Amino acid sequence: MKTESEVGHHMASSTLNVDAFRDYLETQLKRLPPLPDVEQISPRVIRVLGQNPGEFTLQGTNTYIVGTGRSRLIIDTGQGSPQWIENVVFLLESMGIILSHVLLTHWHGDHTGGVADLIKSYPHLTTAIYKNSPARDQNNIIDGQSFSVEGATVRALHTPGHAHDHMCFVLVEENAMFTGDNILGHGTTAVEELGPIMSSWRRMLTENCERGYPGHGQLIHNLNHKITEQLASKVRRENLVLDALRCIRGQQGPQMAGRRMSINPKQLVILVHGKGINENVSTLVLEPFLIETLRKLAADGIVGFEICNGEKRWFPVQTV
Repeated sequence: MKTESEVGHHMASSTLNVDAFRDYLETQLKRLPPLPDVEQISPRVIRVLGQNPGEFTLQGTNTYIVGTGRSRLIIDTGQGSPQWIENVVFLLESMGIILSHVLLTHWHGDHTGGVADLIKSYPHLTTAIYKNSPARDQNNIIDGQSFSVEGATVRALHTPGHAHDHMCFVLVEENAMFTGDNILGHGTTAVEELGPIMSSWRRMLTENCERGYPGHGQLIHNLNHKITEQLASKVRRENLVLDALRCIRGQQGPQMAGRRMSINPKQLVILVHGKGINENVSTLVLEPFLIETLRKLAADGIVGFEICNGEKRWFPVQTV
């Protein structure tokens, strides 16, 4: 899991360089509020940290034990840290809890890495692993499917974008949502496909959940506000890209009549962020974000591209 600027801030300053970017990540990680290894964060939800903190996993992957009775379910399994499974086993044994279902939000290893340890400790879970687009010996999760244990019912939402198989889970009794990696407790998430994740965010908004239990980071108390912020950030970037493309079309002189004006991503970075950006920061950080936006706008039919001398060059369609 990566954050948009690795912890959620724009990296457009011309003073940036790669070393400064790395220092920035490390500094932001140190500023994250500490989270307990195990914490009862609501009457129905216990959070167990995955013991895998890092620049891209924040304080670590959040795994959640859900329910109020003896039989409960768990959402996500961390990265496979020995300390995580030790904490989970101690918690379950001390509270007399038996897990009935293992629900996985998506395929990334920092969410699925502990499955083998869970099965080794509790062999009955071999047939109780659930994931959208499941691996062999796993069970499928379909959109709208519900899982119930004493005191809790969770309803699955297929919300692709961070990953093609990404599922969120609505905790009905609390009007809350386990957001996986679509919405984080700090910063913003990495995006596999921009169009689908924006659609997923809009779908998540329609659930009107008050609280968010994220895959990484602290509890989200106003989930719809957080989702709205994420959407607004992407829309702002779309507008910046479209303004830049309109600018090049507006600069087309009479000598270019009948010819298409197009630019490559490096040129677009200069138009959007200005000159003087460190080349590595431009290539590794800014260009991928703009390309992500261009692909979404192309899927929407707002921009197009052409191949010139082996490189992809972008232009606005006439309706822009």
